[in-house]
Amino acid sequence: MSWQDISTAPAPGTVVCKIDEVEGVKALDLAGFPLLVVRDADGLRGFVNLCPHQYLPLDYQGTRILSADGARLICSSHQAQFDCRTGAVIAGPAGCGLDPVPLRQEADRVVIAEG
Repeated sequence: MSWQDISTAPAPGTVVCKIDEVEGVKALDLAGFPLLVVRDADGLRGFVNLCPHQYLPLDYQGTRILSADGARLICSSHQAQFDCRTGAVIAGPAGCGLDPVPLRQEADRVVIAEG
């Protein structure tokens, strides 16, 4: 399933937030679309904020979803872990990861990119 298959998926060009609001990871609800924005030394990335194992937001039971080393996103419901750069599963049922959402920086804002 692609992020665009979700009925509430935002259109390319949709403003997500201001860039300075994101350091590490930020969970957002964009009119019913669950989004994770990751910003670190590797750049800016987005993922659908739904654990592919339980279809709950990663921050469903707590907001601390970024590992101490900043390398993994951790589901607060059952501790599945995903690579912060790719969304690939690191710990949890194999074969499923987080769905990427293309983002870009436009001036001082984060926006949904084409993709």
